[in-house]
Amino acid sequence: EKKKTKMKAILICCIVACLFALVAGNTCGGNCPSNDCPSCPCGTGANHVNIADICSKGPWNQACCRCIVSHESGGNGNAANYNTNGSFDVGVFQINHVNWACNGGNAPCDVNANLRCAIDVWNQHKSFSPWSTCRGCGCC
Repeated sequence: EKKKTKMKAILICCIVACLFALVAGNTCGGNCPSNDCPSCPCGTGANHVNIADICSKGPWNQACCRCIVSHESGGNGNAANYNTNGSFDVGVFQINHVNWACNGGNAPCDVNANLRCAIDVWNQHKSFSPWSTCRGCGCC
């Protein structure tokens, strides 16, 4: 009888753990902090880069770039965000899928590809205005 009770308790714990995993959503190994990514376009392993180094390669204000990248991805080149409109933002600069033409239509997960795309987007606007963190960083 004790064995049956113990087995039932283990089974219940396993079911609860599985249900929690389903409810918690997909974190892509931590790359999708919103926990709602339907897929992991940049994989499940983090790729942290030096924010100052990556920002130094662009034509923008360095302090603004560091603030924006810090808030957008925390310097994780494999960061992903699934937006409420069904689009993805990916990479260190969180490039939205509408701008993936800069990478042949593919998610610019490679840090250098993401940087090239960020420079393209920045050059189109001559500002960081397309980034949602622009105002919070005082860069719009």
